[in-house]
Amino acid sequence: MIKKEHFILSGSKDKTISGDLTYDDNQTNQPCILFVHGFKGFKDWGAHNLVASYFASNGYRYFKFNLSHSGVTEQKPDDVTDSEAFAANTVSMELKDVDTALNYIAHTYPLNPVYVIGHSRGGALVILKGAADERINKIITWSAISDFNSLWKKEQEKEWLSTGRIFVENARTKEKMPLNSTLLEDFNAHKKEFDLLHAAAKIKIPWLILHGDEDVNVKFSVAQELAQAQPKAQLQKIKGANHVFGASHPYTATELPAQLLEVCKKTLAFIKNASL
Repeated sequence: MIKKEHFILSGSKDKTISGDLTYDDNQTNQPCILFVHGFKGFKDWGAHNLVASYFASNGYRYFKFNLSHSGVTEQKPDDVTDSEAFAANTVSMELKDVDTALNYIAHTYPLNPVYVIGHSRGGALVILKGAADERINKIITWSAISDFNSLWKKEQEKEWLSTGRIFVENARTKEKMPLNSTLLEDFNAHKKEFDLLHAAAKIKIPWLILHGDEDVNVKFSVAQELAQAQPKAQLQKIKGANHVFGASHPYTATELPAQLLEVCKKTLAFIKNASL
C-alpha cells in the first residue's frame, strides 16, 4: 500500500520547509530518493505526486519538499502566492534548505542509501551538493541549468542593483513575480562557489543527466555543456521532450505523461544499476 507522510522542517530566515514522504508500507529497507524542485516550482506542481508514487511502488522512499522561499504556503500548497518570500530567495538559502532535508533523511534513515534528483534550478543545487556531500550516493539532474545567472538577463543587473527589485513573469499565470537584488548580491558574493561547471568537474559519484531535445527554457546544449565538464556523467536525450517532460500544472490525468514516464524509468534503471 502506497502511503504519504508529511513533515515540517526549519528553513532559512525563520521560514518553514513543508515536505512529504511517499513509500510502500509493505516493503522494508527502502533506499531514499530526495527530489529538489526548480525555480517557480514546488513539491506538488504538475505530476510530482504521480512521480513520487512511481518510485514508491518500485521500492523507494521518495521525499520531496518546498524550498523555504519558494513562495508556496501551507494554506495554498498548489501555487506560488507568497510573493515577498519568493522575492527574498537566494541560492545560499536554497542550498541550506537542501542540506536541512538531507540532514532529516540521514537522521531518520541513517543506514539507507540516498539518491538525489533535481529539476531545472533544483538540478543546479543538486550539482553543487553532489560535488561536496558524501551522504549522497548518486545524483540525477532533469533539465538542469549550467549557470545560475541564466535565470535573468545581464542587462537587468544594473537596474536591479539600483532599484533593489526586478520582476519575472510566471508563464502559466502571467503574473509578474518580484526578485529582490539580494539574489544577485548573493550570487555575486559566491561566484566561485556557485560555478556549476567547476562543481560538475569535481563530482565523483555517478551522475545521470536527462534533458529534452525540445526544451525551449533550457536548451539541450546546456546538458551537453554539463556532460563535457564531467565526462564520467551519463547524458541521455529525451526525444521530443520540453522542459517539464510533457507535464503541466494543474495535472489532472491519473497516468504520467509518456516522456516523464521515460525519465522516471531511466532514472530508476540508473539508480538500480549497482555497477554504475
